[in-house]
Amino acid sequence: MNYKNGKDVLPPRLLEELQRYIQGELLYIPKPQSERAAWGEKSGSRVMIKRRNEEIFRHHLNGSTVQELERQYHLSGESIRKIIVKLRSLTAFPLTERDAIAEPTRYEAVQAGQH
Repeated sequence: MNYKNGKDVLPPRLLEELQRYIQGELLYIPKPQSERAAWGEKSGSRVMIKRRNEEIFRHHLNGSTVQELERQYHLSGESIRKIIVKLRSLTAFPLTERDAIAEPTRYEAVQAGQH
């Protein structure tokens, strides 16, 4: 963030109005909400975490346990479960074949598009 002198960038009438409220101090003027980058967009963190979460979900679908994923990704079991639940809710077929063993009727309904 760069420092700019108000008299160099503001119209004189606006500068006078601002001086009625604040003088000789630093003032931060935020960007409009529509121009602000969302968390992690500039640094790439958002994309990196999204890919990691998708990888965790794929490993879970392929049979990895929550405990294995905790150790592999250095996350708590609760965090792993939240990732799995969230991504499962975003998929077209939220049940896995492993779920078919526990709930065969529900699994068949999901696969047939009757969920």
